[in-house]
Amino acid sequence: MPSVWIDYDRCDGCGLCAKKCPYDAVEMRDGIPHILEQCTCCALCLEACKRGALQTDLTARTVPDFSAWKGVWVFAEHQQNALQAISLELLGKARELAEQRSETVSALLLGDQGDPLVQPLFTAGAHRVYQVQDPRLRHYTTDAYTKSLARLVEKYKPEILLIGATDIGRDLAPRLARRVGAGLTADCTELSIDPEEGILLQTRPAFGGNVMATIVNRFSRPQMATVRPGVMEKRAPEPLQGELVAEQLEGGDQDSRVEILESWTEEGERIDLSKARVIVAAGRGAASSEGLELLEQLARSLGGELAGTRAMIEEQWLPDDRQIGQTGQTVRPELYIGCGVSGAVQHRAGMAASRYIIAVNKDPRAPLLSVADWSIVGDLFQVVPELISILSRRI
Repeated sequence: MPSVWIDYDRCDGCGLCAKKCPYDAVEMRDGIPHILEQCTCCALCLEACKRGALQTDLTARTVPDFSAWKGVWVFAEHQQNALQAISLELLGKARELAEQRSETVSALLLGDQGDPLVQPLFTAGAHRVYQVQDPRLRHYTTDAYTKSLARLVEKYKPEILLIGATDIGRDLAPRLARRVGAGLTADCTELSIDPEEGILLQTRPAFGGNVMATIVNRFSRPQMATVRPGVMEKRAPEPLQGELVAEQLEGGDQDSRVEILESWTEEGERIDLSKARVIVAAGRGAASSEGLELLEQLARSLGGELAGTRAMIEEQWLPDDRQIGQTGQTVRPELYIGCGVSGAVQHRAGMAASRYIIAVNKDPRAPLLSVADWSIVGDLFQVVPELISILSRRI
């Protein structure tokens, strides 16, 4: 195991190494530094030492040759013979990334009746579709899909692989990453290519959404990321015709520990806020029957949907399928109106892509006011009735 030690003949006891160590793994005793067991060999103390007294047998990690890994892949998720919106969104982003890398875009289509879905994938931006059709892939199972995709990855070696952060994607992506020995960044809200290194920059909320972290994967391929629905924009449809590559489900791929005996669709649909062109969001300031009734009336007047912050869902003022934010839905409406919404970073992560933002809050320091296109500092119980009245006169 690599280690760090001290050449006491060179050490002058300055203590810079102890100050630099972020893990308190260097302890000064009578003016002499000592390396403790919690040392992680991060080597920051070596950089701090001016006399070269700290020594190590650490070796720099080298980036492997990934020249054989090419292309941007998107897992095409579908249910009931219909492509999920996230698949089309990811294809649009994949084209943008691929153009910067001078690469092609491929979609991965697994199932038993995928032919009607091939052309929409080309139209959405795929240059190539890898299709695996088999009755055993009719329903999603972790084992079968993971083994099938892993075989395709090992055979064709994609540089980047994008998967939607849906229920299926969140189950599939980590299993696939582990099987192919790749890193994975989950729930990304932004993807770009580093202009110098040409690697994928994967940005996602961290520390409870209080900061945005950008993660890179230099030492394994493919570079894998899951992306939340509604974050990326779909590409304008193009009448494209690409290459269809038919692959077979190999014998070993059928060994699944799960057998689907029956499936059915639950009655009643969850609200998909990502499709709403207008959203009126209720924050804690609207937490009353009167407040919600006003905001619902405003949403109806605009032909939109009523949504809310996490606090409104936790306090059961609204059902959980109405939540916007890091732990809720990500939306991209033409118009977002936040009423009584403070604008915590977790909530903003879910609505920042809105085209126009209106914020109504009586607290002039509310963070949402600073990112809104139009800010109204006032009591929503006075402002919203005026908005409804103006709209009623114009209809």
